[in-house]
Amino acid sequence: MENSQIKSVYFVGAGGIGMSALVRFFLSNGKKVAGYDKTPCDLTATLISEGADIHYEDNVSLIPEYCRDKSSTLVVYTPAIPQDHSELTWFRTSGFDLQKRAQVLGTLTRDMDGLCVAGTHGKTTTSAMAAYILDGTDEGCNAFLGGILKNSRSNLMLGGRSRRVVIEADEFDRSFHQLRPLRSVITAMDADHLDIYGDYQSYVESFRHYSSLIRKGGDLILRYGLEEKLKPENKDVRIWSYSAGKGDFHAENVRIGNGGIVFDFISPLGNIEDISLGVPVQINIENGVAAMALAQLSGADKDVIRTRMASFRGTDRRFDFHLKTDSKIYVSDYAHHPAELRQCAISMRSLYPDRKITAIFQPHLYTRTRDFYRDFADSLSLFDEVWLTDIYPAREQPIPGITSRIIADNIRAGVCRGVISLSGVLDMVRSEADDIQVLLTVGAGDLDNLADKITGILSNK
Repeated sequence: MENSQIKSVYFVGAGGIGMSALVRFFLSNGKKVAGYDKTPCDLTATLISEGADIHYEDNVSLIPEYCRDKSSTLVVYTPAIPQDHSELTWFRTSGFDLQKRAQVLGTLTRDMDGLCVAGTHGKTTTSAMAAYILDGTDEGCNAFLGGILKNSRSNLMLGGRSRRVVIEADEFDRSFHQLRPLRSVITAMDADHLDIYGDYQSYVESFRHYSSLIRKGGDLILRYGLEEKLKPENKDVRIWSYSAGKGDFHAENVRIGNGGIVFDFISPLGNIEDISLGVPVQINIENGVAAMALAQLSGADKDVIRTRMASFRGTDRRFDFHLKTDSKIYVSDYAHHPAELRQCAISMRSLYPDRKITAIFQPHLYTRTRDFYRDFADSLSLFDEVWLTDIYPAREQPIPGITSRIIADNIRAGVCRGVISLSGVLDMVRSEADDIQVLLTVGAGDLDNLADKITGILSNK
């Protein structure tokens, strides 16, 4: 359906972080927007206040009249919605134009200059950094982000006449195959989503196909070491490497101290001295190098890059400090893959080398727990003590024998304190509050909904 024909847009799964950016995009373009989501949350409440009509019951009768004309209504759905969802089924059998979120974003990358960030982890922070840098240039930037940027309190960035659009490229369900980037970063290719891909080689092959979709004359920016795995075949694209310490783009003269991280950005397009991280955690050296490489290749100059990197405040749920006092530290993070969790533990340890670090981890998906429980246990063993909650199922049904206990049983002896229900987390924090020095709640499920209450408990100790 041509954009000019669209008068209304209906979202099946409106409250997801990626979908909500599209809700805001269509609202900003004067379209009527409605939709369904499973449960109310702060984000859906905000979308309603911004003009979206959202309900929480799978009920065809709740679809507003203005979304019942298939000639003028676009239906956008997330792959996380079950295929037997009654509203989705009604739209499908009634002949509506149904598109996944990735298809809509793919259209934008055909019409604009898509600057995409793909990879098993690091996508959200890297894409948010790059978008924030480019937003500070004269041309500006559009962006659809996988997290709420703290600088703007939104996951959508509108750049007026700018041709640039930064997009987080999601490999789940091969969604990123819908995109046609001008430039792309690939941050990592650690095995994940094996319920979709079957095996690791198929996962890598999916990234290889994605890299072939970069437009002629574009750029592929690979984390150092990935080229050997990926073996990209797009001959019309320039290939660059990056990492914290090696590659075409990297960091040198790293200085960590007094709560800050400063380094020199080494680039074939021109070095930039004294980059200060606005969110000074160790993993953001590498995320920052990737973001600056993407921004520099897209025309950002050194003064904008230096200023914006220093003022970047991060995204919600990515190393998010809720409490920072002399006696108590509380951080939440979105890590839900073993490699992310390991890096999170390393970053926490580098910040607080002499303090006890307690982690509460909510595993995400039964299949991911089944496939990587030993790797999760190894990463969690880096903390001083660990509590596990029950698995957050998201789109999945339970798998017999797969519970958080299989992770707990493989964690280093003496570290795991137990497996508790989500409803028991606050009671546990109250009972342990006097002994908690540094607390991390981590996972991609709904554990983060307790962050404010956990902050309140620890603030009173």
